[in-house]
Amino acid sequence: MRPRVLISRPGERAGVLCRALAVRGVEVATLDVMRLEALAETPAMRQAWLDFDNFQRVVVASPFAARCLAEGLDRYWPQLPLGPRFYALGAGTAQVLNEQLDVRVHLPSSEQGSTSEALLALPSLQRLSSRRVLLAAGEGGRPWLADELTRRGARLTRLALYRRLLRAPEEAGKRLLASGDYAALVVTSGELLEHLAGWCGADALNQPLIVSSRRLATLADTLGFLRPRVARGASPTALATAVAEACDLDGADHDDLDEKG
Repeated sequence: MRPRVLISRPGERAGVLCRALAVRGVEVATLDVMRLEALAETPAMRQAWLDFDNFQRVVVASPFAARCLAEGLDRYWPQLPLGPRFYALGAGTAQVLNEQLDVRVHLPSSEQGSTSEALLALPSLQRLSSRRVLLAAGEGGRPWLADELTRRGARLTRLALYRRLLRAPEEAGKRLLASGDYAALVVTSGELLEHLAGWCGADALNQPLIVSSRRLATLADTLGFLRPRVARGASPTALATAVAEACDLDGADHDDLDEKG
């Protein structure tokens, strides 16, 4: 019998993770509890697009932020200016930037991980005195990245390009979370982890929880999860490998389908 794994990744990124898990013989149940919605253009967005050639660094926080950024720039820049250097939080974000903007993207190595801390360890982000930096992200979220860029001297413009809309799991998902009738739960954001914890019964809290960073593992501890396991990043391959290890599956070292985050 194939182990059942619950995933909470929103949008089309869920499909890539599903395929990475399927290759390992896992039955996947998707918890459709978050929707990503692009925001209508604001005066602040328009000014950022018009001033885009004045930014020395462009930091993009997620694949959906990368898509929104590409769409915004397409309206104002038939050809991108050469000045900005692009930075991505994660390989999935870098791939969207490569595909849609055809730019070179700076990001940490897979061994360093896909956290904000790993990104800010890059040498070219150490000293940002008076440099204009654009941070493309969603509404809300963890403020540490923006705060640290500012602390390093950046003249920061933080642009919220989309919002995250949370919703309750469907009835089948509620039953699974309440009963713990699954082999592992995969969560890659603190917002989702806090949201899902309210539906998790005692048995669910004792099931393996796959997270993408030690920060999330610490949050999981405070929420009552007893068996958090930290994957080697947020990519589909890293998450699927962690699931395979948690479920003691053969072929835990597959390296395929590592695409689009």
